[in-house]
Amino acid sequence: MASPLISFLTGLGSRRVVETVVPARTLSEVVLPPQTRRTLDQALAEVRNHNLIFTRWGLGERHTSGRGLAFNFAGPPGTGKTICAEAIAHALGKKLLVVDYAEAESMWLGETPKNIVAAFRAASEQNAVLFFDEADAIATRRSIGAGSAPDRERNLTVNVLLRELETFNGIVIFATNLAANFDRGFERRIRTHVLFEIPGAEERARIWHLQIHPTKTPLGPDVDFNQLAERYVATGGDIKNAVIKAAAAAAAELGPDLGKEIGQGHFESAIQEVLAAKTVMRQSLFDEENGSTPDPLNLLTQRDSRWRIAIMLAIGLSTTAFIAAIAAIALAFLR
Repeated sequence: MASPLISFLTGLGSRRVVETVVPARTLSEVVLPPQTRRTLDQALAEVRNHNLIFTRWGLGERHTSGRGLAFNFAGPPGTGKTICAEAIAHALGKKLLVVDYAEAESMWLGETPKNIVAAFRAASEQNAVLFFDEADAIATRRSIGAGSAPDRERNLTVNVLLRELETFNGIVIFATNLAANFDRGFERRIRTHVLFEIPGAEERARIWHLQIHPTKTPLGPDVDFNQLAERYVATGGDIKNAVIKAAAAAAAELGPDLGKEIGQGHFESAIQEVLAAKTVMRQSLFDEENGSTPDPLNLLTQRDSRWRIAIMLAIGLSTTAFIAAIAAIALAFLR
């Protein structure tokens, strides 16, 4: 029978701080660069030998804290971090508890750290793998000399998370696109860091093949996944989106469904659209005129200038209002 805590965390009538996932995807479905695969295999071996190391070999008697296994999956979006977290849970025969930080973060002071503690407790009670996606949002650097209530709350949350990692005896996986934003305190508490990189041409070709159903997907005779892999540098997520786009374009063409098929042209157009969309999304981070990264000092100067103008306008308006009020009072006395 589930405990009241588990019911509270995952019940339909409450905020879903953690989402329970029964893993379906396996490591055989993940295509990774050789170095990433080796690091991941070493991490799995460490998990499987945890009892041997800490119980039979006696290291648990010497190391009473920090016995949990915390892994950091770092790399660009679409490189397989989330899939690998699910695949590891599947390989270990455990459920995956995904922390929804948007739900865990509370507007009420002191509630966010409590939600984090509850998530760790739920993972311990269910013997599940705890997964923090976009972990830089919660493991962010602490503020020095934090004076505001939000800064103090954020610092407290990081402190609580670090403490839970010290005492937790299970498996925690962090995934992030911005590992540089992690607080330094996580460096020694995270046992293994796995770098997820953009796959090479060989891996990309395998990913293209994996996105297609081996018997049901109608492919044109001109389809060449090796050529697509060589020509377009893309992540697994990009390739997945391109395959679905190509299929949608082929399905929308006129004619009977039985004669429709996805050709090389569909895949070419689709991957070009996906990569172009990524370029558009990045434009907001760059200078509009020359596409270069803006100077942070210039941005601060511009922002300060705008504030000065706004303040001067406000002072001007308030001064005008004050003079008008004095004039009105004077007119009233004269009458």
